[in-house]
Amino acid sequence: MPEQSSTLGRLHDTVQRIAANVEHVLVGKPEVVRIALVTLLAEGHLLVEDVPGVGKTSLAKALARSIDCTVSRVQFTPDLLPSDITGVSIFNRNTSDFEFRPGPVFANIVVGDEINRASPKTQSALLECMEEHQVTVDGHTYPLGSPFMVIATQNPIEMEGTYALPEAQRDRFTCRVSIGYPDPQAELAMVDEHAGRDPLADLQPVSDAEQIKQLVATVRGVHLSPEIKRYAVELVSATRRLPELRLGASPRSTLHLVRAARAQAALAGREFVVPDDVHAVAVPVLAHRLVLTAEALAARRSPADLIRSVLQRVVIPHGGANGQQASQPMATPNGRWFGTRQGR
Repeated sequence: MPEQSSTLGRLHDTVQRIAANVEHVLVGKPEVVRIALVTLLAEGHLLVEDVPGVGKTSLAKALARSIDCTVSRVQFTPDLLPSDITGVSIFNRNTSDFEFRPGPVFANIVVGDEINRASPKTQSALLECMEEHQVTVDGHTYPLGSPFMVIATQNPIEMEGTYALPEAQRDRFTCRVSIGYPDPQAELAMVDEHAGRDPLADLQPVSDAEQIKQLVATVRGVHLSPEIKRYAVELVSATRRLPELRLGASPRSTLHLVRAARAQAALAGREFVVPDDVHAVAVPVLAHRLVLTAEALAARRSPADLIRSVLQRVVIPHGGANGQQASQPMATPNGRWFGTRQGR
């Protein structure tokens, strides 16, 4: 369809600009940037988990500043209260009535820094807004704007002063990503470019909220065949039968998986989803939702490895939409993960 092809072309160009902007700050991590953009286009929320100093907050702030929209940042601490996030009703002496003062969650992009340093009570303030895009305070419900995305960073649970995220909270994050240490060449480039200045200070928006809403609508129009739907359901169902797990992936994760696969297909320039799109997002979408048994933890099994084993066992559909065979996203000459538009 020519109209869908042209919108995919605009999506491709816009995403390239955002990715290039973010990579000015986060050097040498194109795969991490890909997952962040997939989450944005899938109308999801991103959890960035890693040790201190590898660029978690820089990634979140760079993505937020690349889009000309409302942005707020919350530093999670042990003494933070839920009302510090959602807002509070204050008595107005002039009107002799209570009026609502919105909290930082009322923004298009909310950056939650070190989310697991706050207590579970405070973490729960994000549950309603992440799932239902609304906030209820004192019996009144206030809708949130669109687009709405939470980008949260967290330190490993082994570190001092952290609280484990509840399962319900983790399940609301569409993807989890770990940045990891850069390779020596990327770290040297970072020293050359960032030692004398703050790269975030020079970052300018390359898109806006209205354009992101249009891109999200384009992703919703990516075709999802019945075979791919069944494949996604079989993958998620298979996690619930693993003996290494106390808790498998939820039905919500199935929805997040197909939305992320649609976004991945759009990034690759395709108007339909193929099995490779599901494979490309399965680990970041599913791994953080799994709860391992004590025996699996003692054997040092990782959730990511379990998801990869499921991907190897579940039968892959023979063809994608429109009779097309699955194809890996093609890298462009500068090593990016963008594909060329195919299948038309």
